[in-house]
Amino acid sequence: MGRITEDLIRRNAEHNDCIIFSLEELSLHQQEIERLEHIDKWCRDLKILYLQNNLIGKIENVSKLKKLEYLNLALNNIEKIENLEGCEGLTKLDLTVNFIGELSSVKTLQHNIHLKELFLMGNPCADFDGYRQFVVATLQQLKWLDGKEIERSERIQALQDFPAVEQQIREQEKAYCLKRAKDKEEAQRKLQEEENEGEREGRHTGFDGRWYTDISAALPSSEESKDDLQAPEIQEGGCKKKKLDNGEDDLEFWNKPSLYTPESRLETLRHMEKQRKDQEKLSEKKKKVKPPRVLISENGRALNVNEPKLDFSLRDDEKRNQLVLDLAVYRYMDTSLIDVDVQPTYVRVMVKGKPFQLVLPAEVKPDSSSAKRAQTTGHLVVYMPKVGEIITGCQGTSKPVKSTPDSSREQTNKRSQQMERLEVDPSKHAFPDVANIVQAKKHTPRRVQAEPKIIPSEEDPDFEDNPEVPPLI
Repeated sequence: MGRITEDLIRRNAEHNDCIIFSLEELSLHQQEIERLEHIDKWCRDLKILYLQNNLIGKIENVSKLKKLEYLNLALNNIEKIENLEGCEGLTKLDLTVNFIGELSSVKTLQHNIHLKELFLMGNPCADFDGYRQFVVATLQQLKWLDGKEIERSERIQALQDFPAVEQQIREQEKAYCLKRAKDKEEAQRKLQEEENEGEREGRHTGFDGRWYTDISAALPSSEESKDDLQAPEIQEGGCKKKKLDNGEDDLEFWNKPSLYTPESRLETLRHMEKQRKDQEKLSEKKKKVKPPRVLISENGRALNVNEPKLDFSLRDDEKRNQLVLDLAVYRYMDTSLIDVDVQPTYVRVMVKGKPFQLVLPAEVKPDSSSAKRAQTTGHLVVYMPKVGEIITGCQGTSKPVKSTPDSSREQTNKRSQQMERLEVDPSKHAFPDVANIVQAKKHTPRRVQAEPKIIPSEEDPDFEDNPEVPPLI
C-alpha cells in the first residue's frame, strides 16, 4: 500500500524544481494512499491539493494548511467530514463517491466561511430524503452544491423546512449507521475466515512437501534416477495446475457479488496486488538466464561469432602486406560503444556489448594495427599488417646450397683475393699544415660607393637660391 513520503512529493513537484516547502499545487492521485500525513508539515503554502482515487479513510493532518483553496478527495473511503476547520482559505471541496453517511458532519464546514462549492454526489448521504435542503440550510455560505447553483428562493425554503428536514435526516443517519456496523462485522468475519483458510493451506502444503522428501530419500538408486527424469514433468504439471487454480480463483473472486463498501475496495486492491505478485513470480521463473557466448573453445581455438549480425568483408591487401576488415557498424552509433581487440590470429569487436569475432587467415601484428570510422558510411575499418617482410616478385629463385668446411674455406680465400687495397703516397704522410688547409683568398673590401650628389644647376628654371638654407656637405 502507498504512503505519503518526501520522495513521493518531490517526484510530483517537478514543476517547482522539486522544492516542496514553497509548493502551491500538489497532485497525489491514484497512489493507493491509505492515510493522509506529513503534508501539513512539509507543504504549508499549498493552495491546490489533488488526492482523488486513493484509499484514504479519514480527513486528517490538513488543518495547518491555511492557504489551501481547493481540496479534491473524490473516490476515497471517507465516512465523515472532519478536521477541516483550520483550512481558513478553503473555497472548493470535492468529496464525490465516498462513503459519507453522517450528513450532520457537514456542520463542521460552517467555520469555513469562504467555502463556495461542495460536491457530495455518489455518497450514501446523497440518497437521503431532504439531503439538499439540509446542506443548503446548514451551510449558508455555499453558492454551488453538486455542480448546481443554489438560488436565493431555494435557501429561504430550506431554512423554513429545516427543523422537519433535520429530524428526518437524523432518523436516516441512525438506520445507515446500524446497517454500516453490520457490514463491518460481516467483512471482519469474512477476512478472519480467509486468513484461517490460508493458514490451513500452508500447513497442508508443508506436510506434503516433507512427506515427498522422506519417501524420495528412502527410494533405491534406480528409482531415484527415474524420479529425477520425471521431476521436470511433475514440476511442469504442478505449475500448470497451479496456474489453472489461480485462474479459477480469480474468476470466482470477480464473479462473486459484494457490496460497495470501504472494506470491499480494500479487498479488491489486496486481491489485485496478490495477483500482480504471483504474476511477477511466474515471469521470474520463466526467465531463463542466457548462457554467456563462447568465444574461445576448450582447446583454445578462437571461434567465428557475429552476435550483432553486422555485414562485413575481409580482404587481403598484398601491396601493403596487410589484412583489411570492413565492418558495417550502424552509421549514427557513438564510437564509445565500440571496442576493438586485435590478436595475432583473430580480431574481436564489441558493438554495444555484443561480440563480433573473426578468425584471420594469416598472423598479424596487433601493435601495428589501427582502426578508423568512415565519415560517410560510419563503417569500422581495421587495418592489420601481416607478420613478415614484404616479398617482391623475382624471376629466379635461389637454390639451397649445402655448406661444408672445405667450401667455406674456399669462399673466404676468394673473398681475400678479391679485396682491393688503397695505396697511400709516403710523401703525403706528413702532418698537414693546419693554417693552409683552407686557402686564404684575399677579398678586397667592397666600398659602398656614395650615390652621386645631384646639385641643382643655376640654369634650372625652377631653382631658387635661398640664403637661409645651409649648403649641402
